[in-house]
Amino acid sequence: MSMLAAFDAAAREGSVSGAARELNLTHGAVSRQVAALEFQLGASLFVRSARGVRLTNVGKAYAVEIQAALSALRNASLKVIADPLSSTINLAILPTFGTRWLMPRFPSFLQEHPDITVNFVTRISRFEFGADGIDTAIHYGASTWPGAECTFLMGEKSIPVCSPALLPRLKDLPVRELQNLPLLHLESRADAWKDWFNIHGLDVPSHTGTMVFEHFSIVTQAAVAGLGVALLPRFLIRGELDRGELVIVSDQALISETGYYLVTPEAKTDYAPVVALREWLLRTIEREKLKLSEHN
Repeated sequence: MSMLAAFDAAAREGSVSGAARELNLTHGAVSRQVAALEFQLGASLFVRSARGVRLTNVGKAYAVEIQAALSALRNASLKVIADPLSSTINLAILPTFGTRWLMPRFPSFLQEHPDITVNFVTRISRFEFGADGIDTAIHYGASTWPGAECTFLMGEKSIPVCSPALLPRLKDLPVRELQNLPLLHLESRADAWKDWFNIHGLDVPSHTGTMVFEHFSIVTQAAVAGLGVALLPRFLIRGELDRGELVIVSDQALISETGYYLVTPEAKTDYAPVVALREWLLRTIEREKLKLSEHN
């Protein structure tokens, strides 16, 4: 490590004297460290002259990687200094699930665990935990994620909804009549309407009123604006239903074969803050299920 630190400083300073001042060592000590590194590698990293030192092509490439490695080590040390009790979670969330379900409930977690700091990042598709520095993630899909533990949180039941502006012609509407209405599709649930119509033995309509949306928030607003009928998870649109911005067209729900999971890399499954988050999520979801069943 001392050899690498000497080389890194000399490469950045462009001189052995500058590296010596930075490291609080003698000129000779830095020279010996760099020479020892070159001997160990079997390669010349600097071209030496009376005017100082200059990186060779090999030295330039090596310096880039060594600087990145030393920076990662420094950052790791700073994290320990800033968080000596290891009480920080880097949590990846789905934007809609995070804003509509998790955030309104999250003060409860912070009240239970005031010593835990949670940093949030949004991820829609799969990613590499190690490369992104994420401890755990809330994921929608199947329970298959290599090298990770998937804890089931909840399923998804989607219902057809629309703006009350369309209600006069949708009230008591037969299921078959939905084939004649503009349908709003969510890109991440591409087969949702197809599956819903299949339940009723009907084909998916292909009329021109059909629209596709990339984000949940946009398709929800499109439904509120009266652009058509959307098939949306009921638990994520409770606010719009309670405020009367959306109404239920049919009580026939589409139960997804996939669901929401807390996905944790194997190296982090026993990490205390992640364990606390997992337990809180499961308790919160179970408590809400009980309330819902009692209400029904």
